[in-house]
Amino acid sequence: MQVDARTIEQLDARVQDARSYLHVDERTLELADLDAQIASPGFWDNAAHAQEVSKRAGNVRDTLRAYDDAARMLDEVRTAFELAAEDEAFIDEAQQLSEGLSKTLDELEVESWFSGRFDDGDAILTVNPGQGGLEANDWADMLYKMYVHYAEDKGWKVQVLDVTYAEGIGIDRATIQVEGRNAYGMLTSEIGVHRLVRISPTDDKKRRHTTFASVELLPVLPEDIEVDLDPNDVRVDVYRSSGPGGQCVNTTDSAVRLTHVPTGIVVTCQNQKSQIQNKEAAFRVLKSKLYELEEQKRQAEIDQLRGERMDNSFGSQIRNYVLYPYQLVKDLRSGVETGDVDGVLEGHLDDFVLGYHKWKASQ
Repeated sequence: MQVDARTIEQLDARVQDARSYLHVDERTLELADLDAQIASPGFWDNAAHAQEVSKRAGNVRDTLRAYDDAARMLDEVRTAFELAAEDEAFIDEAQQLSEGLSKTLDELEVESWFSGRFDDGDAILTVNPGQGGLEANDWADMLYKMYVHYAEDKGWKVQVLDVTYAEGIGIDRATIQVEGRNAYGMLTSEIGVHRLVRISPTDDKKRRHTTFASVELLPVLPEDIEVDLDPNDVRVDVYRSSGPGGQCVNTTDSAVRLTHVPTGIVVTCQNQKSQIQNKEAAFRVLKSKLYELEEQKRQAEIDQLRGERMDNSFGSQIRNYVLYPYQLVKDLRSGVETGDVDGVLEGHLDDFVLGYHKWKASQ
């Protein structure tokens, strides 16, 4: 569509809307405060807190820079449109600038969806097999790899905290920490039960099987979040890490299992390089789980951090992955679907992640 005065008016309105929903004035003041903290003496004495503040400052700065870019692009569109009235050579330039600005504004609108307390932070994602026996173990392994690919493709850092391999094929559980901008907010789209339909590779008669796996999500808690955790309430067990075999099998007792006696919550971590690192990571997960538990008690309603707890079985799925008799992945909430099953399993999830958040914002 060719750029005209109405197009520019609409783009101007969208830029003004972006200034409002991005809270540009408030974030400008916040960035000034964060920069003052960073410049203060002794700021790096507490390394963990300093990293959190620096990360937050970087995120706010990126948002403000993106808005400034949009405002600048709007001026460039206006200028090119005015020049096109005298010289048709500027028509294509005005069109290209308009399309670029529209895309930038789309990205800013996505940014505005992630305004929850932990949305812009890191996430702890766990995949558990559901009904389906060995099939479910294999399906959980497929999902685990899908999320690792997705995070890596987005430039996020993935830290494998715990992978417990099942007997035969697949996994009994996998827990990863995903570090990146809006990682927790974006991945909330994946909370729930995922259903797979295919010809089982373990079935000699080549029959169609339906199996399930669930995805849980926790935020990595910032340092300023207080969690009531008495170390005396935690039993710490160490054991030898398990693995799929080969050179990666651990020969030392570096894996850690934490049991929070009052609640019965159990957390394991075995994929860090040392027992100390596994223990630190396990305590990080335990604190997030205890925080979630307290949220449940206070709210006495659906868990807003991990999502509604549903049976890991038929009728409770959020998304279907059908490999046979046809190929289709469909999200049952947003309605987003694709026949590119292989692409989805390789981590091409943005259509589903963004489609879910767009659907959620419309509700």
